[in-house]
Amino acid sequence: MTTTTTAAGTNADDPIKAVPLRRPGRLVVAVILIVLLALFVYGAATNSAYEWHTFFQYLFDQRISQAALVTLELTVISMAIAIALGIVLAVMRMSDNPVLKSVAWLYLWIFRGTPIYVQLVFWGLITTIYKQIDLGVPFMVQFTHLKTGSWLTPFVMAFLGLGLNEAAYMAEIVRAGIGSVDEGQHEAAIALAMTWGRTMWRVVLPQAMRVIIPPTGNEVISMLKTTSLVVGVPLTTDLYSVSRQIGGVLYRPIPLLLVASAWYLAVTSVLMVGQYYLERYFARGASRKLTSKQLQALADAQDLGANHLGGTH
Repeated sequence: MTTTTTAAGTNADDPIKAVPLRRPGRLVVAVILIVLLALFVYGAATNSAYEWHTFFQYLFDQRISQAALVTLELTVISMAIAIALGIVLAVMRMSDNPVLKSVAWLYLWIFRGTPIYVQLVFWGLITTIYKQIDLGVPFMVQFTHLKTGSWLTPFVMAFLGLGLNEAAYMAEIVRAGIGSVDEGQHEAAIALAMTWGRTMWRVVLPQAMRVIIPPTGNEVISMLKTTSLVVGVPLTTDLYSVSRQIGGVLYRPIPLLLVASAWYLAVTSVLMVGQYYLERYFARGASRKLTSKQLQALADAQDLGANHLGGTH
């Protein structure tokens, strides 16, 4: 048996010894960041202004947990309104009807062009601007009159203001998602004699969801934090308002702000985990990289085929 020696003096049959590339700069930056983080944590833990004993005393206070529940209700109801109305507005904007397209554009222009806090203040004054709503034939017959002050509570005005504002952004997200699907998919569905609704449900939307889900998840998390602006309605039973009230009574605003921040962080962390699994669900088949389950299924199929061939021989 003969061996070949290379110019470097190594045997050509020896396995290649890969030497990892040294990155001293990355190590230095990592050490600096860890030291800075440790200093920040130490400073926060020893700073008496944070009043950690008050923080832990009120972290699970019943008033705080009830306020967190109100914040969650506002988030869920507002996003449900925003998603439903956003889909309608997206379809209107993509319609060939110029009136529908213009109305949708006007809606988006107004709600995206004015600050959310200003809109919420307007919602707080809606019972002053419109004292009652008349239902009937305009300028002719009125069947009933609804007193706005009797049913437009601050909570209703808050989720209406948040939901209608968010619908303008959801409309653009849905429109972008539908527009990302190749036109060939529509043509193929038409060639198979699918109706418009069946094409949207079975062909377009499943592919569009890969584009729609990530920004929608971000909007849900953003909505949770935007609920702190409902003080403009004014609604004072949400998490931020209740924390401020308790902090004002105690003359200790900093630890109560930390309590509110901890609850916001906890809820957003749960939402981020849900967003991760939702994105992974709708990303099935979009990547060429097989998951562990798919690899196992492929290996099982190969074993089954080999056993079948072995049995026939």
